[in-house]
Amino acid sequence: MTAVPLDPQAISVLDRPNSYIGKTVPRPNLDRLMQGRGLYVSDIELPRMAHVVFLRSPHAHARITGIETSAAKRMPGVIAVVTGQELAAVITPWVGVLSHLKGLKSAPQSAIAIGRVCWQGEAVAAIVAVSRAAAEDAAEHVSVVYEELDAVTDMRTALDPATPVIHPALGDNLAFERNHVAGAVGEAFAASDAVVEAEFVFGRHTGVTLEPRAVVADWNAAEARLTIYQGTQAPHMVQNIAALHLGLQESQVRVVCKDVGGSFGIKVHIYADEMATYALSKLLRRPIKFVADRIESFNTDIHARDHRCKGKIGVRRDGTITAFEMDDLTGIGPYSMYPRTSAIEANQVVNLVGGPYVTKNYRARARVAFQNKNVMCQYRAVGHPIACSVTEGLVDLAAMKIGMDPIEIRRRNLIADDAYPCASPSGLRFEQLSHHASLAKLIKMMDYDALRAEQAALRAKNIHRGIGIASFIEVTNPSAAFYGVGGAKISSQDGVAVRLDAQGAVICQTSITEQGQGSESLTAQIVGSVLGVSMDRVRVILGDTDNTPYGGGTWASRGAGIGGEAALQATKVLRRNILDVAAAILQSTPGELDIIDNSVVTAADGTPRIELKELARIVYFRPDTLPPGVQPELMTTRHFVPREYPFAFTNGVRPHGWRSTRTPASLNC
Repeated sequence: MTAVPLDPQAISVLDRPNSYIGKTVPRPNLDRLMQGRGLYVSDIELPRMAHVVFLRSPHAHARITGIETSAAKRMPGVIAVVTGQELAAVITPWVGVLSHLKGLKSAPQSAIAIGRVCWQGEAVAAIVAVSRAAAEDAAEHVSVVYEELDAVTDMRTALDPATPVIHPALGDNLAFERNHVAGAVGEAFAASDAVVEAEFVFGRHTGVTLEPRAVVADWNAAEARLTIYQGTQAPHMVQNIAALHLGLQESQVRVVCKDVGGSFGIKVHIYADEMATYALSKLLRRPIKFVADRIESFNTDIHARDHRCKGKIGVRRDGTITAFEMDDLTGIGPYSMYPRTSAIEANQVVNLVGGPYVTKNYRARARVAFQNKNVMCQYRAVGHPIACSVTEGLVDLAAMKIGMDPIEIRRRNLIADDAYPCASPSGLRFEQLSHHASLAKLIKMMDYDALRAEQAALRAKNIHRGIGIASFIEVTNPSAAFYGVGGAKISSQDGVAVRLDAQGAVICQTSITEQGQGSESLTAQIVGSVLGVSMDRVRVILGDTDNTPYGGGTWASRGAGIGGEAALQATKVLRRNILDVAAAILQSTPGELDIIDNSVVTAADGTPRIELKELARIVYFRPDTLPPGVQPELMTTRHFVPREYPFAFTNGVRPHGWRSTRTPASLNC
């Protein structure tokens, strides 16, 4: 996309007197949600809609030797009991790999297990009934015969030659490995005055949203079209994948995303039970609703951050960090998640360890192992907590080893604020970061010297207080270099269409989505500020593949950076078009006019000339009164995608503390 500049007379959005940018404004959807008028997937009721419940495996690894469904089918209200083999006639399996992650492998995964289950909670049958309660009752009458198999649960032994291979066709349990070396690491450690090693262990966990995952799939046989109502962050991604595996064209699939009760990255993936729900609707030719209960959410929502990292840092007596080394092992469950894969998190850890610091000597290894646990994948701040904890933990340990204040060692090693553009040892390109300015501001805000003095005084009274500092880099606004380059049909662009309606209000259709971050609000703020209209006259439409431009959706802090930029560019063009029409009507020039408070005004003194609603009336209903050759265009569409840099990087620093009457050595800092 080519950026569209403002005309020379245009005023900066930030400087406009009626700009909403940088101001706290009420969210456009606030009243509706506070009145209980939100529309979530659970609220959707359709004619002939049935409910599906999935019978899930109690075993981590087992062969399915028999499924008896006849008793369940005779239960009141039961419409169908469907096994994985039966559903396979409607939907194809998938493999979660990306071609740019060399060596990444995974086995084909089915919507419902066929022949074997690979984690406790994997679906083995779908029970469809007139109500969820009826389906749950019938599920108790499905009899499954299992032959238990050895389960691989410990990622530390998953790669041992003696450990059973979960998917024999893959050869081993290693899903992905990345090795990276920059600089002369061995020489740097040998020349160090001190070398410190530590192991960092992170427990597997998940993001817990107020609204669980939910989907209603409605196959309309007469139109040969599937409508999916789903709480998702990426409607066009869902559209593409559903069409691909159901043997449809994208035009045959519509995805509608209404209100979403939180996501945190949990709802940006494609889950087997959701795919099964799409397929069941097509198989049974009726709407099917699936809403996970809380236990299902814990068992089947992606888990994350199950890592064991061994870290090493070299340092000189003057505080100079000479080298970082990191060895990361993570277990991801039996499959790589689709379509974003389960290797991105470990890859990000390699990318980000040591990132804020100047040393160019860095060696890293990341190994991703299959195991018989629920699938693991990325969610909020992918890899950042692991990389930050390892990096900053090592820096603190190095400071302790040489007896240097942890603030001072950071001052001596953080990348200088005037050193940009530059690159990290892992190859990330940075521009305009501000580690030193951020650190200086925080030290002033927390009155660091006074805190240290207070700490010393309290320790004399056997009260021990730790003071911690963590600098970090954050990856945002990913381009096509993140997923598209690996073959995933995940759009890196976002689009916005904006138009002035016949009464002078503004309709904005955007491809980003809303899960509580304020996407609707930020879009209205940008549009209202550029056009000079009040926010209450801006209506934002999002979350509908039939009614919004094609785009990637909301994830990785890209809603404002990519979707917001598309809104800015589209609205700038619409503003220019409006002023062109106004100039023709008023016998003036666009440079002499501005738009303020829903009216076209004289730019020099703000004198109102024509209200937008009157201009719209003329354009839509009396274009015959316009001068010859004037063809108003009051709707514009623009897409935006980052090109020069694969990511937009930001940085920050934060304090943390810990209090106790005993002081572990690791916190005696």
